[in-house]
Amino acid sequence: MKIVILDGYTENPGDLSWEGFERLGELTVYDRTPVGEEAEIQTRIGDAEIVITNKTPLTRGTIEACPQIRYIGALSTGYNVIDIEAARERGIPVSNIPGYATEAAAQLTFALLLDICQHAAHHSQAVHEGRWSACPDFCFWDYPLLELAQKTFGIIGFGSIGQAAGRLANAFGMKVLAYAPHRKPELESEMCRYGELEEILAEADIISLHCPLFPSTEGMINRETIARMKDGVILLNTGRGPLIVEQDLADALNSGKVYAAGLDVVSVEPIREDNPLLKARNCLITPHIAWASKESRQRLMDMAVGNLEAFLAGKPVNVVNEK
Repeated sequence: MKIVILDGYTENPGDLSWEGFERLGELTVYDRTPVGEEAEIQTRIGDAEIVITNKTPLTRGTIEACPQIRYIGALSTGYNVIDIEAARERGIPVSNIPGYATEAAAQLTFALLLDICQHAAHHSQAVHEGRWSACPDFCFWDYPLLELAQKTFGIIGFGSIGQAAGRLANAFGMKVLAYAPHRKPELESEMCRYGELEEILAEADIISLHCPLFPSTEGMINRETIARMKDGVILLNTGRGPLIVEQDLADALNSGKVYAAGLDVVSVEPIREDNPLLKARNCLITPHIAWASKESRQRLMDMAVGNLEAFLAGKPVNVVNEK
């Protein structure tokens, strides 16, 4: 059985092992596959029965051109690059990797927030540049320093990552106001309760996005919804870039309506040089790394192998295109 991994580098740049897949078949790993070249994608798939992808698209055309494919595995939670309907029509299960980076994503959410509040790296650099040595006072700071305690932390999307972020918010003394289409009453407490979206927009000091990208959520943070937020709100996004209309956020940052933003995702990745957020005030952007701790990537690897093992045993799991 032949297995091809179309874009393995970000999952395993050399610090993990593909041994789990190697045990299951004849493995070919490509670090990267050109995204816009469908003919090249089909050539690389060749006669492989098992196809593993992270961000390389598997379109209807590719799936139909490679009739020997029996299984498609996503090296991610998201699977929007795969035409799951085309796969379903051909009886090909598509499995994803849920929940592997919950704690890492929540951790980066707060790394962004703490940098906005304290600017520790900036002030450390200032010290190393000699500014403290030359300072007439015993201390200095270049930005307002913000306390989190007693603030309201609004979470849009209260799945596993949103809940993990909520626990961290509570640890910092913040009250959590969460929005989710499906509520779990057992998660509510004195420090955490559900609210409607409008309530979060109006009351939260910090709004953190942890919802999936659907047509209903695309562009949910826009000029109109930002106008309903508190003046000086902080916005965090470690979910999906297209949740935000980026020009509208850039305008709000530059006007001061939004005090600061911490983003790990943008609408087009890698970020384009003309993205308006690159020149916006108080906008911290990291290169889609919330998922990328070694521990998270090892869990992803183990789960991806487990998904394939389950398929080979006739009991596929984490299938996103079941009838």
